[in-house]
Formats: sequence, C-alpha cells, structure tokens
Amino acid sequence: MKQIRPMFLETICIKNGAVRNLQAHVERMRRTAEHFGFAAPELPCLEVMLPEPLRDKKVKCRIEYKGTICNIGFTAYTPKVIRSLRLVKADNVDYSFKFSDRARLDALNNRRGQCDEALIVQNGCITDTTYSNVVFRKNKEFFTPGTCLLNGTKRQKLLRESIIREAEITVDNLHEYEHVYLINSMLDIEDGVGIPVRNIYPSGHW
Repeated sequence: MKQIRPMFLETICIKNGAVRNLQAHVERMRRTAEHFGFAAPELPCLEVMLPEPLRDKKVKCRIEYKGTICNIGFTAYTPKVIRSLRLVKADNVDYSFKFSDRARLDALNNRRGQCDEALIVQNGCITDTTYSNVVFRKNKEFFTPGTCLLNGTKRQKLLRESIIREAEITVDNLHEYEHVYLINSMLDIEDGVGIPVRNIYPSGHW
C-alpha cells in the first residue's frame, strides 16, 4: 500500500508588504522535504501575491505543501491575548517538523482549563506552547528552553543574534525566572506577548 505523505505548514510574516526571514522558511522546507523523501516546492513571489488591502499591515501568510504548494492564504495578523498559561504534561508528543495537522496540539490546548494557552512539559522540562516557542527573562537576560518541540525560525534568529541563550528550564526551576514571552514567526520579544511567570499555573490548579 502506498504511504500517504503528510501535509506540512509554513507560516511566514509579511509586514508592510515585505516578507520577513524568508530564507529560514525556505531552508526549513528543504530540511523537511529531505527528511520525508521529496523535493521541496519553490515558493512563488509572496509580495506580488499579497492582496492590496493587506499591503500596509502585518500579515500571516499560511502555506500548506507536500511535493507541491497546496494552499496559500493571507490574513491580517492580530496577536492572541495571553494572560495565563497552564502547564500540560505530554511526554510522547513529537513536533520536530511543522505539520499542517495540529490535532494533537489542539488536544493538549484543550487541557488548559480557564487559562489562555497550554505550556507543554516533557519529562519535567519546559518546551513550547501549542503555537510558539517561549523565552524567559531573568535579571535582564533572555533564555529559551533547550528542550523545545520545534526549533522555530524566530527562535533560531534570536539565538544567532545572541539575543537569547539556551538553558535547561524545568518545572522545578521555573520560579527563578520573572517573565515569559511567546515568540514565533509573527511574534518577537519586543511585541510583549507574554506574562509574569507567576501567571503560569500547574496542571489541575487555577
């Protein structure tokens, strides 16, 4: 029986008509394709495709692909409001590649209770939320868990630029940090989407 190839996803930021960090997304598509045994499709010129009403906005470009580009969508981006995070244990989740199917991540997020988003824990270590990497602030320095589920393009960029450093961040040492920021292709530390660490709640408690 022929194996069905999964669908993959790239989410690219376009701001004021200009594509951001494009090469990192192209390289991730190539790594994904190589791992799963197909040739990465070439991206069209997204700036030309961008609808006119979105050209002066921050835009989320969502690209689904297999051996070819299957779908490209553009939407004006509004950050999700985050006031609290819930620690959710998930020791068997592998998201080292960016799949279009988010069913397992959505199932984890459904366990967040009254909090705004799940913060995933594997083997006692902090990883990611269901849609972002995380950066923790301590004494004016910034750290990201070395145990991330997905090494996101923004995370890679901030590491290259030495703005953040990797650290072993666990449930047990979480209290040593002051603030957590959510980062992804659409969000940077300076966007301020984050919360004080005291607003991270353990599983089963509010």
